[in-house]
Amino acid sequence: MLMLDTSWTIGFTVGAVVVVAVVALVVPILILARSIGQRAATINGHLEETVENTDALKELNTTIDAAGAITAGLNRGRKRLGG
Repeated sequence: MLMLDTSWTIGFTVGAVVVVAVVALVVPILILARSIGQRAATINGHLEETVENTDALKELNTTIDAAGAITAGLNRGRKRLGG
């Protein structure tokens, strides 16, 4: 009977140590996740602002094409005028 009581004590002690170790590893992760979650709204706001500020860049190829057509026309005019 003494052996059975000792086995239970060892089992509960090992179990308690495992639970404490898991909690010690998980708590910092949860604290970091909470911190990230609190900053997520601010980060998202800045990203939306960036999208608005860079939206005009999608028309850059159109501007480049127009500039190319203009400079080609200017070069043709210069050649016709002898320059």
